[in-house]
Amino acid sequence: MPIIDPNTVTAILRDVAQEVILPRFKRLADTDIREKKPGDLVTIADTEAEAALTRRLSDLLPGCKVVGEEAVATDPSVLENLTGDDPVWILDPVDGTANFVKGRRLFAVIVALVVKGRTVQGWIHDPLSGRTTVAELGAGTWQDAERLRIVHKGALAAMQGAAGYRYGDGLARAVGRLICQGSAAHEYLGLVENRLQFAFFRRLHPWDHAAGVLLHSEAGGYSALLNGSPYRPVPSTEGILLAPDQRSWDQLRPLVARPN
Repeated sequence: MPIIDPNTVTAILRDVAQEVILPRFKRLADTDIREKKPGDLVTIADTEAEAALTRRLSDLLPGCKVVGEEAVATDPSVLENLTGDDPVWILDPVDGTANFVKGRRLFAVIVALVVKGRTVQGWIHDPLSGRTTVAELGAGTWQDAERLRIVHKGALAAMQGAAGYRYGDGLARAVGRLICQGSAAHEYLGLVENRLQFAFFRRLHPWDHAAGVLLHSEAGGYSALLNGSPYRPVPSTEGILLAPDQRSWDQLRPLVARPN
């Protein structure tokens, strides 16, 4: 199983963010933004960052495949790279593109390394804070030199989480607060930093979730698809629920399975 030096990847993420992404923040021209499909934005920062990440990460692991969000948007057959035996880099060059376009601070770079259908390493880099959060299968979740561990808050009424606005009524009555940040990366960071206690995601694009699920698991959290099966880094509409432990997952599941 190939394992890459996490610090080497962290340095690449920081370089690409500094050289490609941050110079465009709050400086995008109208011609730098387009719609892949109605309501789904892509910018020059997304495409150029993905190209740079693809090139530099491929150099670290000869023979690997790459599945990037923008590459899949251009050619959906790129997703077939996830089904082979070769190691695969999964990339989201700018998670939270709509926030990035609007000048909001909630965007990040997400990278995961998948080997034979299993995520073995994951990174989420927040370009504005400069912090990179890293997980390796069996080795924990780390932010700088600090190991992150999820703290259980007990009752649902004390929990804050992310589940999207359509899960408002029943769920909102049972928990402390619901938020929606427009960035899966920042919601995963909220989970491992104990600012959020749960999250539910319906559409599972692998570039949004492969790294984050590993970060959450290695920090001690519990997650599963709504049907109870473990997450795999492939597209799915089953939905994933993340919680501090299985008991709270069992309590939250019926509240997100039937939104009202």
